[in-house]
Amino acid sequence: MDASGRIVTDTVRAADPDRYLCALYAPADKRAALLSLYAFNAEIAGVRDRIREALPGEVRLQWWRDVIAAGGEGTDTGGAGHPLATALGATITAHNLPRQAFDNYLEARIFDLYDDPMPSRTDLEGYCGETASALIQLAALALDPENAPRFADLAGHAGCAQAITGLLLLLPLHRARGQCYVPADLLASVGSSPQEFLKGDGGPNAGHALSAMIALARDHLAAFERGASALPESLRPAFLPLALTRANLDRIERAGASALRESPRLPLWRRHWLLFRRASKGW
Repeated sequence: MDASGRIVTDTVRAADPDRYLCALYAPADKRAALLSLYAFNAEIAGVRDRIREALPGEVRLQWWRDVIAAGGEGTDTGGAGHPLATALGATITAHNLPRQAFDNYLEARIFDLYDDPMPSRTDLEGYCGETASALIQLAALALDPENAPRFADLAGHAGCAQAITGLLLLLPLHRARGQCYVPADLLASVGSSPQEFLKGDGGPNAGHALSAMIALARDHLAAFERGASALPESLRPAFLPLALTRANLDRIERAGASALRESPRLPLWRRHWLLFRRASKGW
């Protein structure tokens, strides 16, 4: 592995250890492609942490748009090649991945830079579809371009289930920032609002809002699981992050309102076990 490959690998291992483990279950000749996709995702997901102001954050996302359109030959402000951009460009070219999917992904990620509340369930599902679902589908295309298109709908449900669960795990961080990914129409349906949900203990109906989000994630997870047995082994690594979703949702549900204050993450040993089981046997 060259220096660029080590940087990509180290980025994923540090920022997204679950996807890092999933990539290790891919065939050796496909791991670099998956890791470059996951490193890109980690880099974009971390923009708000590194760039506190929204407009400079948008400039950074535009930089990635330009780099991807140019084929991945990006340079940073110092003039040296950006290893993550170079690796991603190589993956896009080698596997003929659709550049429009990356453009849509980056457009959706603009939402992360601002504190506007998520307007509706439809908007939330659209956000999840352009981000987590797209990442699964791109990984599937890199793994098995012949079979991947047949499972695009499954990737849609998988990404929504995974992303909504991830947002629930990140509730303490998002609430501290003043970000509300729980849709405003869902909050209204339980007698709450984004403003109330973000304050203090979340208000008297915060638990109902949490239950509604868990139910939405479970609906998408159930839709994924109905078709998951048909997944060929070649595509299994792309969908492998879903191995953790049901257990995460169960843990969040048991945590109840405390999930607003502290993320109820699964212990590392259990994540390893769940990933190994699904990688070995599928769904």
